[in-house]
Amino acid sequence: MSQYQSLDADVLRTFVAIAEQGGFTRAGEVVNRTQSAVSMQMKRLEEDILQRPLFEREGRQVRLTAEGQVLLGYARRILKLHGEVFNTLRMPHMVGLVRIGTPDDYAMRFLPSILSSFAKAYPLVQVEVHCDTSRQLMLRKDLDLTIVTREPGNEIGQLLRQERLVWAAAEGFCPHEQRPMPLALFNTECFCRAWTCNALETQGIDYRVAYTSPSLSAIFAVVTAGLAVTAQLQSLIGGNLRVLGEAEGLPELPLANVMLVRGGQSPSPITDCMAQYIIEGFK
Repeated sequence: MSQYQSLDADVLRTFVAIAEQGGFTRAGEVVNRTQSAVSMQMKRLEEDILQRPLFEREGRQVRLTAEGQVLLGYARRILKLHGEVFNTLRMPHMVGLVRIGTPDDYAMRFLPSILSSFAKAYPLVQVEVHCDTSRQLMLRKDLDLTIVTREPGNEIGQLLRQERLVWAAAEGFCPHEQRPMPLALFNTECFCRAWTCNALETQGIDYRVAYTSPSLSAIFAVVTAGLAVTAQLQSLIGGNLRVLGEAEGLPELPLANVMLVRGGQSPSPITDCMAQYIIEGFK
């Protein structure tokens, strides 16, 4: 018999909600509990089960302590496994099709691990991945789940992550020595391209769009060869490129929101499961 008390999944789910929402009240709305019920759960978790302080309270806002940060990582893993067990055993023969739309860059960076984990849990589900620009994907009506980049204030769907656009170039490439500065960017339908050009024009920096492609791999091939500078989300920048900034005379770029949009079709267990894997995969 274990000497430790068990960690209830509902308590862990509430804990994760508090960490993600920054407060007990908003977390209660997420897990459909009153604030007092949330407080009682966390008091028991801190004082009776773990006997460690998990939160630092500042008015209505709460921050995780060092112990809380450790628990957060474990809690997310436990809840993910908890969900996989129930989904696999309750629907071991779940069969069907889910259609995902995503820009090329997210397909390269995030989808491999997401699809690998999903396939282990639901090997009989067929997955279609359609790559296109965010603008074109939003026009489609046949997709179950769509991952898109949106401007702040123009969000739609569920926020997956928020990231800053950054400048990137090959090692040894000095953009300030080349005028007009050569750029490698996505095609004209990408609003990030407009941000990039506007930022340079505001700073009075001469530039030319030397290379364009709808493919992130093609853009990175050009940049890695030392032929141009690009502007991409920071998480997409690989180890063979360096991030540029004010030291190289380049302006700061805005934040972009990565959103998950559900299609207009009736929700299905397959779509709901895949959505959860995508949400976890973008954290």
